[in-house]
Amino acid sequence: MDTGSQYSPRTVEDIFRDFKCRRAGMIKALTIDVEEFYQQCDPEKENLCLYGLPNEQWEVNLPAEEVPPELPEPALGINFARDGMQEKDWLSLVAVHSDAWLLSVAFYFGARFGFDKADRKRLFSMMNELPTIFEVVSGTAKKQQKEKSVVSNHSSNKSKSNSKPNQRGSESLGKYSKMQPKDEEEGLDEEDEDEHGETLCGACGDNYASDEFWICCDVCEKWFHGKCVKITPARAEHIKQYKCPSCSNKRVRP
Repeated sequence: MDTGSQYSPRTVEDIFRDFKCRRAGMIKALTIDVEEFYQQCDPEKENLCLYGLPNEQWEVNLPAEEVPPELPEPALGINFARDGMQEKDWLSLVAVHSDAWLLSVAFYFGARFGFDKADRKRLFSMMNELPTIFEVVSGTAKKQQKEKSVVSNHSSNKSKSNSKPNQRGSESLGKYSKMQPKDEEEGLDEEDEDEHGETLCGACGDNYASDEFWICCDVCEKWFHGKCVKITPARAEHIKQYKCPSCSNKRVRP
């Protein structure tokens, strides 16, 4: 098992980068790769843990053999509850424990390298700017995003429809912003910031950036970084109706 325990970030920026990568891997397991994750969490197996790795990948494996372990351990036995509750509730529960593990790993590194009060506060502030894994998995982040957009639009007398991306699934937000005439660029930058600044990727949970390719699922209407769902602008041009991996793999379970 390689949980990235040999990697030792030493600065606030290093630890935050490590936090983001591990978080991205766990979000991927609970959203994009949910079918594979579900299958690996066999209740017939021993105590299993979900690990987020520094390379933005995830791993379901047994806990470390050494005591104490090199890094704090994730929640043990996540597989035992898989068939004893609704899948959505089970995924949300795993997400909550994953959030707790990410914080413990980050502050483990901070304590190990002697962070003072100011460094700990700055590290937590940087992590707290991102939605939690639970918020991404449960859809709470999307709900909060919409509520913020409604308040913002009400104060600026804009329609609710302007608070979210309005392009069809096979068009990117970045491409949309670049299609405007040059004399409108200044006003467009402000408008894009208002309309799309709170948009979150359904895979990694990161915010919208105008220089990145995005695509919207025509089923669940969530937006994704093209790189997160392995869709390029060229490929998107030939997609009539896009389904994200989660919607494509969705099936009825007993």
